[in-house]
Amino acid sequence: MVARVRCALMTEAVVRQAEAADLGAIALLRRQWTQEQGGASDDPAFDERLATWFARESSRRIIWLAEADGRLVGMMNLVVFERMPRPGRAPSRWGYLGNAFVLAAYRNEGIGGQLLRALLGYADEEGFVRVVLSPSERSVPFYERAGFGPAEGLMLRTPPHMTDSVPRST
Repeated sequence: MVARVRCALMTEAVVRQAEAADLGAIALLRRQWTQEQGGASDDPAFDERLATWFARESSRRIIWLAEADGRLVGMMNLVVFERMPRPGRAPSRWGYLGNAFVLAAYRNEGIGGQLLRALLGYADEEGFVRVVLSPSERSVPFYERAGFGPAEGLMLRTPPHMTDSVPRST
């Protein structure tokens, strides 16, 4: 599925689902994201780890990419969970939205919203019972505008060795 959007600042973006051939560009976006968060991006084993992860995850994870000005400028993905069958109930699925990122130079131009609409459109068309996420503090208003709200039915366990001072990675 490909969608074109003309953003407020006249940046034309194309949103599409990723393919295996996009792995190098996804790696570059992930490195840029890490640099922006103050992390080191000079990890020589990263590309191999990402390729292994992508091969393992691609059967249950859909990645949307945003292209503008001839390059990838953003991404967002949906992990698909299929519920265990239950007698008398139709099969159902739900999704976890993660790894949402748009390059700083392309933010506030509607590209994040276009990625989110593509992902939620897919979830709605496929009949997902819910989409959940763990937003950064900065992204909460963005997701609230799209209809997300607090999840009251979920619980969280953080392993004892983890502290709140350790940044969450998605």
